[in-house]
Amino acid sequence: MKNTAKFLLIPAVLACAAAAQAQTAGTWMVRGGATTITPNVSSGDLTAPSLVGTKSSVGNSTRVSGGITYMLDNNISIDVPVAVPFQHDIYGDGAIAGAGKIAHVKALPATVLAQWRFMEPTSGFRPYVGVGITYAAFFGARSTSTLTAISGGTPSNPTTLSIDSKWAATAQLGAAFSIDKNWFVDASYTYTPLSTRNTLSTGQTLDIKLDPSSFSLAVGYKF
Repeated sequence: MKNTAKFLLIPAVLACAAAAQAQTAGTWMVRGGATTITPNVSSGDLTAPSLVGTKSSVGNSTRVSGGITYMLDNNISIDVPVAVPFQHDIYGDGAIAGAGKIAHVKALPATVLAQWRFMEPTSGFRPYVGVGITYAAFFGARSTSTLTAISGGTPSNPTTLSIDSKWAATAQLGAAFSIDKNWFVDASYTYTPLSTRNTLSTGQTLDIKLDPSSFSLAVGYKF
C-alpha cells in the first residue's frame, strides 16, 4: 500500500513541478539572441555654413542581445533588455546624398518595460504588450574625411561630432512560445519615438528624428 501511495503521488509532484515552471508570479526568465535596430530617419538640415538641404541618414545595426524578465503576478511582468553596444553608420543625404559615409556612432539603449501577458500562465503561447522608458546613450562618434570636407574643416583640423543622449518612451509587442517546461522562444518588436541633435566641432548642428524600430529573437530559460 505504501508503494502504491507513493506511485500515486508522482503525477501530483510532476504537476506541481510543471506549474512552477509556468509564467506565474515569481517566475524569472532569462534569454539570449539577437536584435536589429532600424532607424526611421527624418533629418533636418545642417545649419550654415553648408549646402542648402544637407541632411543625413542612419543605417541599421544588429547585435547580440538578451534580457531578464520577472513575473510580478500571473499577467504583469517587468522586463530589462540587454545588448552589446550597437554601431550605426551615418550617411550623407539630401543635397549630399552621394557623399557616402560621413560618420559612425555607438548606441546603447537602456530600457525598462512593464508588460501585460495574455492567456493563461501555463499556455504554450503567450503574446504580450509592453510600455516603458529608454535612455538612448550615444558615444564613440567618429567622423570621416568626407564630413570634414563638407563642413569646412581641414585635414589639420578635422571636423568631429557629438550626438546628444536622450530619454524616450518605448512601446513593445511580442510573444513567448514554450518549447518545454523550462525553455522558450521569445520574439518582440519595439518602437521608440526619439529625436536628437548632432553637433559638429565647427559649431554647426543637425536635428534628426531617429524613431527606431527594433526586432529581437531569443531563446530563453525560465525558473
